[in-house]
Amino acid sequence: MTTGYDGSVLNGLQAVSHWQTYFGHPTGALLGVLNASYNLGSLITLPIIPWVNDTLGRKHSITIGSIVLCIGVAIQSAAINSKFQPFNSPLSGHNLTSFHSGMFMAARFIMGMGISCAVSGASQLVAELIYPRERAVITGLFNVSWFAGAILAAGITLGTHSIPNDWAWRIPSILQAAPSLLQLTFIWFVPESPRYLLSRDRDEEAFEILVKYHAEGDRSDPFVNAEFVEIQAQIRLERSNSKRRWIELLQTPGNRKRVLITACVGLFAQWSGNGLISYYLSKVLQTCWNLLTAATAAFATAFLRRRVQYLTSFVSITICFPILTACSATFARSGEHSAATAVIAFIFIYNGFFNIMQPLLYIYITEVYPFIYRAKGIALLQFFNRGSTAFNSFVNPIGLDALKWKYYLVYVVWLVCETTVVYFLYPETKGPTLEDIAKVFDGEPAKQMDDEKSIKSTEKEIS
Repeated sequence: MTTGYDGSVLNGLQAVSHWQTYFGHPTGALLGVLNASYNLGSLITLPIIPWVNDTLGRKHSITIGSIVLCIGVAIQSAAINSKFQPFNSPLSGHNLTSFHSGMFMAARFIMGMGISCAVSGASQLVAELIYPRERAVITGLFNVSWFAGAILAAGITLGTHSIPNDWAWRIPSILQAAPSLLQLTFIWFVPESPRYLLSRDRDEEAFEILVKYHAEGDRSDPFVNAEFVEIQAQIRLERSNSKRRWIELLQTPGNRKRVLITACVGLFAQWSGNGLISYYLSKVLQTCWNLLTAATAAFATAFLRRRVQYLTSFVSITICFPILTACSATFARSGEHSAATAVIAFIFIYNGFFNIMQPLLYIYITEVYPFIYRAKGIALLQFFNRGSTAFNSFVNPIGLDALKWKYYLVYVVWLVCETTVVYFLYPETKGPTLEDIAKVFDGEPAKQMDDEKSIKSTEKEIS
């Protein structure tokens, strides 16, 4: 919810006349940088976030991210219009009042730094803490909650729109801190990831958490005891075979495949035409529909296999998008009302099919990576996802302005490429435990590690 509110509130503020007047009606490149600053801030911090998660823990990553977010919110809410520099630039000849929004831009950048830290810790904590049978649904809803935050941001900016002063935009800005403050309040009542605790040799704490949340306090529960032994052995083997360096992600075929899949998942989530059609519907209406369809898809992850869910989504939008393009071309040429109606209908149909894969964003990546590389995997996912979002914010308006409906043809071809990649590259990860999925990528080395793990478990039971 935090990333949905913070990431969407600027869209609402641009419709607030007092915000526009206060910051000098930003347009063009300046408005583009304002929109992209949130994602750019996120990209800057991604290299160090895995260290925070693996060294300090998932909970501390959420805490640090929430604190940084609150600092950014305070700066944005108190942003002032710096009207003290009315001189002309010798380079551009333009009056430098465009820098009025510098403080606001810095705040968005800082908030981007915080959100990447908070999301990274939260996505891993959810995936590593939840009971295995419920993991996919809960992790899927974690990503889907973005839409709830976006709806909240739209509703609040609409509610304050009529305030006849600067509070029309300062109130929505201040309220960005609410989700982060809730996290800072309740994070102390949430247990740490058992896998993180085991990686820090805090075995007893990890076991107690598994007993409490996976066996309702029954220390003799066979499932929890087997789960604990499996996680403990796997993490110890991973630690003995890795120094947690970034370069290790490129040193084995299995890891290189993981990185390639991560790049595809991150890029395809933003480069499937969804950023393009968002220009044509009411943001609130579209987001409500997205929340409904994506939440339904999140519950479907309990029984749908990952490849089935991905391929259903990609094949459907690959079929849908050419039809949408044809309807757009017809309307552009003839102005027929029926063509316009068809465009709107197919935008809803497209979004419904696209949202089938929305819950899988963090589910799939947390399953693809073993514990030792999971934090780096999430960081890479955010890098490609936010980088492609920033790219869209600059390129799509230019493409639409220059080519009109013909720009859609780029995505018609690109979607065929995406679907082909998904079919041949994405393995099935539903079913095995987080520890067992390594065999899908690493093959024989992982099986050998599993044999060593079984031997050590047997030796432990005998002793």
